[in-house]
Amino acid sequence: MLATSRTIQRTLLAILTVGLITVCFASGLLAGLAVLAMLAMLSLAVPRLLHWNTQRIGLQALQRKGAEEAGAGLSTELVRQAETIRTACTQCGACAAHCAFLQEHGLPGVIAGNGLDQPANQRTAFECSLCELCSAVCPEGLAPADMLLALRRQAVTEGSVDLTPFKPLLTYERLGGSKLFAYSDLPRSCRTVFFPGCTLPGTRPGATWRLFEHLQQGIPNLGIVLDCCSKPSHDLGRQERFEAAFGRVLGSLRERGVHRVVTACPNCFRMFKDYGDNLDVAMIYDLVRLPELSGKAEGSGTAMTVHDPCPLRSERQVQDSVRSILEGLGLSFEEMKHRRRLTVCCGEGGAAGFVRPEHARAWSSIRSSESGGRTVVTYCAGCAAFLGRRLPTLHLIDLLFDPDRALTGSLQASQGLRTYLNRLRLKRRFKKSLA
Repeated sequence: MLATSRTIQRTLLAILTVGLITVCFASGLLAGLAVLAMLAMLSLAVPRLLHWNTQRIGLQALQRKGAEEAGAGLSTELVRQAETIRTACTQCGACAAHCAFLQEHGLPGVIAGNGLDQPANQRTAFECSLCELCSAVCPEGLAPADMLLALRRQAVTEGSVDLTPFKPLLTYERLGGSKLFAYSDLPRSCRTVFFPGCTLPGTRPGATWRLFEHLQQGIPNLGIVLDCCSKPSHDLGRQERFEAAFGRVLGSLRERGVHRVVTACPNCFRMFKDYGDNLDVAMIYDLVRLPELSGKAEGSGTAMTVHDPCPLRSERQVQDSVRSILEGLGLSFEEMKHRRRLTVCCGEGGAAGFVRPEHARAWSSIRSSESGGRTVVTYCAGCAAFLGRRLPTLHLIDLLFDPDRALTGSLQASQGLRTYLNRLRLKRRFKKSLA
């Protein structure tokens, strides 16, 4: 079509030129010069008109292509992200160096061009951890995890993926937001709430209570909210379910005039930061006052290192606070190769382990190798549980409240059904104390 347009334009220009030259000979010299001047102006203008028309037709073709793809079922968001990655990925391989998913399925530019409307390719997206290390190392600043998350949403919308393997995780989420486990107490003039998340109250209910008491000393009218941020639904592409559940939590906070959320969970932090409608969000570690909370860990002699949770890879302030707490406790540690912004997934991210456990093991094996036998300290209850299956791992909160027992291995976090009982007891304790 572009070639046809150029042919028509050139034919019209030729006819006009012959006509003007004929007029030159039929008219006097002055009239002829005037006509030649007009011809010169047209010779400059016509190429510009041709270029403009080419751009217009090209834009229309792109719009039609996008409409056809969208009509075939692909969302506008996914089309845009896939096209960006397909054209900008240089195939350098930096992202795949430590990623089992990309090593198996190809580099992001390849995945983006592999027929994203095909159910088989959509299901592949659920094997990614969504940890975003690929974005952290990409020299082009691309975001493959965003594309894969959009692909998950596409699969859920089309019903081309079976979410049965994720049923335990989705049940955990549903219970966390149910009337049985959810609870909130917001005193009059409450502007800040403590939102500890789901896992910490279940694995460490006593520490959760003590953190709340510690925050109360410096924050007047502090509220407590025991609920679920619904990140599992978010990561599994159940966008409507996520927006409804998280919107309920957010709406209740806004209705009561809450301006700030303090959380102890990296995943909750990420959800409130990304979708919290400008709520101020902070991690508990930025607010800990050591002299009031804990003493020093006397004579541990334990070789330690730090694992940064991937949802917090860009949160330099939180990472610094965690390391300051360890130093304040009198504990020394050595850094691993993959740390802070370049941290690797513990293996639990994106629920990938439910469908590809070997990928999850590959990611956690990186931590096992880099830790070199040292005890790993992390500040995510999920990371602590997952890494703890194969190497000595401590949650930072264990060191805050009972460092000696934590370092000797005699302090164990709750697991299994006991975590649900702990959450019910903690809810009852809050209700009784704050009534």
